[in-house]
Amino acid sequence: MQVNDLTYNILKCAYQVHSELGPGLLESSYEFSLAYELKAAGFSVVQQKSLPLMYRNIKLDAGYRVDLLVENHVIIEIKSIAAFDDIHTAQLLTYLKLSNCKVGLLLNFNVSSMKDGIRRIVNSYDDNKGLSGVASK
Repeated sequence: MQVNDLTYNILKCAYQVHSELGPGLLESSYEFSLAYELKAAGFSVVQQKSLPLMYRNIKLDAGYRVDLLVENHVIIEIKSIAAFDDIHTAQLLTYLKLSNCKVGLLLNFNVSSMKDGIRRIVNSYDDNKGLSGVASK
């Protein structure tokens, strides 16, 4: 499955969860519900996947965890906040770099319409240029 098709299907599941639960719950409620929907749709999902940090060829468990990793290709970072901030994009970009994944979704469920709570981030990390990314709504 192409990554665009995968993110499309992930978003269908996110819309389902948001329609069912609405805004205002804890992030963990949305995480477990979305993981359930994705698994029911036949996708491989890992919750709270640990991401080690490599420092001078030493693997460090620095406490980084992605909320959901779908099909080993797409990282989902779930929020239940008033609005996205630059730090949320930076967090997801860091996860993309550490995991070597190319695409991530920031999903904010604390919105009246789910379409307002979606950011798709593409990893364009270059060792020579540093961390950068492209965010889209």
